[in-house]
Amino acid sequence: MKVVRLEDILNTDQHIKAETWESRRLLLKKDGMGYSVHDTIIKAGTETHIWYKHHLEAVYCIEGEGEVETVADGKVWPIKANEIYALDKNDEHYLRAYEGSDMRMVCVFKPAITGQETHNEEGVYELVDDDE
Repeated sequence: MKVVRLEDILNTDQHIKAETWESRRLLLKKDGMGYSVHDTIIKAGTETHIWYKHHLEAVYCIEGEGEVETVADGKVWPIKANEIYALDKNDEHYLRAYEGSDMRMVCVFKPAITGQETHNEEGVYELVDDDE
């Protein structure tokens, strides 16, 4: 059994901060679950280009409002609290949080990430082998 408290990972190497988002990485590859779980904040009024070429992701919005735009077809999906979306085809997308509304998301990645990944210039998390 493992219990992780958000307060215990804030401002550690499992709390990654970027210009438009923060990712608090609760479960990682080292935890041996086969997936990772993140508590992520998307900052109000921002847009983030993301493309998980190597990972599938499910995202459950627990606070705020925004939208996801899939690049391949230009379709825009409004997202608000108590809704989940799944990037089941490694979808390249833009994630936007509306003005005045940070979005708080619970994200699940498969395969699990190590915790040190950040988006590269294409918005991609590279596969990282941490030997754990």
